[in-house]
Amino acid sequence: MQISIDRDKKSLPLYLQIANSLIEQIEAGAYPPGTRLPSEREMSLLLSVQRETVRQALAVLVSEGLITRRHGSGTYVAEPKIERDASRLFPFTRAMQRKGFLPGARVIQLEKIVCSPALANELNLPVSAFVYFIQRLRTVNQEPVVLENAFIPANTFPDIDRFDLSARSLYEVMETEYGSRVTQARQSLEAVVANEFEANLMGIKKGDPLMLERRLTFDQFGRRVEFSKDLFRGDRFRFTTERTPLEPVE
Repeated sequence: MQISIDRDKKSLPLYLQIANSLIEQIEAGAYPPGTRLPSEREMSLLLSVQRETVRQALAVLVSEGLITRRHGSGTYVAEPKIERDASRLFPFTRAMQRKGFLPGARVIQLEKIVCSPALANELNLPVSAFVYFIQRLRTVNQEPVVLENAFIPANTFPDIDRFDLSARSLYEVMETEYGSRVTQARQSLEAVVANEFEANLMGIKKGDPLMLERRLTFDQFGRRVEFSKDLFRGDRFRFTTERTPLEPVE
């Protein structure tokens, strides 16, 4: 492992110099996913720096999802992040298949509930109307990466719980079985951290970073057909947007 330290850049902390050197090598493909990195002790001896400095540098890479720590085994280069275009609708199954991944789903909860006033407002429903709450754990190559929390109107999709949503796309069921094709969405992104329940399901630690996507979807008739709060693992996804023209100055 060749890690350079530019000691002339006195304004840049030593741990960041080490971190930047490692990042450059990983992004250049010098260390493929799954490569085991030297231990903190080995790196500190190699670089003639304190272990705490190496620990800080590695923490930067962990926070960016470039490396993972395996208890009792060591530190490894992580799998590359999956790019998610935040400006477009994201049918999970189809999008993962196009990227060459094997998508999967496990239904955690599926029940008919009375919607809250806030949810009724989102879906333009009367207060106390019924909705289906569908919680699914989505996987990529059998690794859990997304926790979906979707609410859909029960009057628009009656008895949707009779379909196997662990094997079928929700949007495909909505279109094929009910004639409701999702055509547009209004969505927002927010950085959050995993609680204990979410962490246990997704195979991460409590407090690890997640990206929360709130999404209100509309069908071809303009009906509000889904309100979803999906949690994406921060170490497995990178969100991108298309460039748009610079907003003119008034």
